[in-house]
Amino acid sequence: MQVFGDATRREPALRKLQRLRGMLDALSALPPGIVRHAFLVEALIEAGELWQGVADARFHAAGGQDRPPSPPVAATAALTLALAQRCAASWLSGFERSPLQPMGLLAECEAQLAGEHVDVRQPEGYAFYALYPEAYFMAAATLVADKHIGTCRVTGLRSIGTSLCAMVAVAVGDPAPRTVRPTGPPFERRLSMSGAWPAVEGVCQAVVDEGPGLSGSSMAAVIGQLREQGTAPEHIHLFPGHPNGPGAAATPRTRALWRASDTRVVSFDDLILHAKTPIHRLRSWVEQIVGPLLGPLEDISGLRRSALRHGHNATPVHPWQERRKFLAHSATGTWLVKFAGLGHQASKRLACAQVLGDAGFSPRLAGTCHGFLVERWHGEMTPLTRDACARPALRERLLVRLAAYIAFRALNLGASQEPGASLEVLGRMGQCNTEEACGPHAAHAWQALVARARGLQARVRRVRTDNRMHPWEWLVQGHTLIKTDAIDHHAGHDLVGCQDPAWDVAGAVAEFGLDARSETALVEALGRIGCQIDPALLAFYRPAYLAFQLGHFSFAVRDATDSAQGARLRAHAQSTYDAPLRRWLDTDADK
Repeated sequence: MQVFGDATRREPALRKLQRLRGMLDALSALPPGIVRHAFLVEALIEAGELWQGVADARFHAAGGQDRPPSPPVAATAALTLALAQRCAASWLSGFERSPLQPMGLLAECEAQLAGEHVDVRQPEGYAFYALYPEAYFMAAATLVADKHIGTCRVTGLRSIGTSLCAMVAVAVGDPAPRTVRPTGPPFERRLSMSGAWPAVEGVCQAVVDEGPGLSGSSMAAVIGQLREQGTAPEHIHLFPGHPNGPGAAATPRTRALWRASDTRVVSFDDLILHAKTPIHRLRSWVEQIVGPLLGPLEDISGLRRSALRHGHNATPVHPWQERRKFLAHSATGTWLVKFAGLGHQASKRLACAQVLGDAGFSPRLAGTCHGFLVERWHGEMTPLTRDACARPALRERLLVRLAAYIAFRALNLGASQEPGASLEVLGRMGQCNTEEACGPHAAHAWQALVARARGLQARVRRVRTDNRMHPWEWLVQGHTLIKTDAIDHHAGHDLVGCQDPAWDVAGAVAEFGLDARSETALVEALGRIGCQIDPALLAFYRPAYLAFQLGHFSFAVRDATDSAQGARLRAHAQSTYDAPLRRWLDTDADK
């Protein structure tokens, strides 16, 4: 099944540097505290993305080989390291210390990169998994304290390994950390480098990434290279994103390399949730927004509103895609505290939350604190169900609200420069997933659909689509309907990205089981608001949406934590996506 994608943004290097200059200028006007520190971390991530883009450009120009740093790579590395030093100083001082910003290094990068464009990949750990660069600094500090190491060389794996390895380098005193780009099949990554890393007696090696994933092969490629060149296992120190080691697809060799190396991890819980000093705790940041809390933060990560109301997770959701989230109870009410991401792209998503909340489509945003949003918790409202929406009175209100919501996003959340799959890519995904689910006879239908769709690409109006129109994402009370979890699925790590508003129409049709009459009513209502839906695009998106969600839920079934959850996910996928997709093959594909 094809579901996931690696979205890449192409932009001028000077645009990123201008953004960085604006951040650094703004930092000088901010008072000490978590807001200033968060802004500093955002600048670090932006610089790390630039380093990644410049290094990858040289990597590809060299035929897929990492070579010694060129002057532009060295300049962006130096800027990232300087910002890492400032992030570490801010963290250690309880957000009081703010050294002078590295404007000279920024100017050097501007001189080196004039006229250059870079392809930047979103660091998934920062965007989705509450991975904080400060945790790597603190993990490396434990190595220094425990081992009393001398010289230590730091290697980060691109993409996210640029800013992460800079934080490790600050802790261990490496003035020039390096990065590499493992290549090859996902479960068999390898290194391609010009020049060796000869072992030097007494020199430690730190390997830094957000993994390991299912195979752990990326970090294992670096460990293997170090071992082959004479580094003793006890001198190799791993800085991953979690302590669980490689996943189920790891080879015996990878597991052996991992076990022989020293692993250092500081978890999110240890860093922020249960930090030794109150100033570093998420609770203290939230209290600056909503006032003193009446008790500890209530961890509801992985649960939906139905679970909190009924004592079990009744909605068919993919658990590992659920963000870290908490309930905060204060004299001003109950608040949802949810991880929304770090970095510039996350700031754009938080701005989206502000716009939707102010317009009344989503819960109103109370504030943000270093990667988390704080919004009003509507525990008194009930999640919609598909059966409830079949009642005529509720369905009529729902269609009106759906039209207003989709049109508002289309008219206010444009995304002409944002990444999103082409119709051809969506078509290939649709063919792959449908053939796997329904058999090879599906190929002809999709080939014909893609052939018709190629001429439609120019008609796509990219907006920041919702991409998750499932009933349980909507809350109802009386005549009020609001949409939750609405800010970032257009910027997820799947292949869909930003699409035409017709994608959300196709999503609403599938998720709510709208019949032809209701679909027509929805499209006509959108047109009256000024959001015209292209019927040819909608005809393409309908089966593409079904095929994508079928693939998504097939992975959710695989990853289910118990048989009851797996059965719930499987039943939802079969009734909501598989059966309609088969009906499309039988009746609509040749129209």
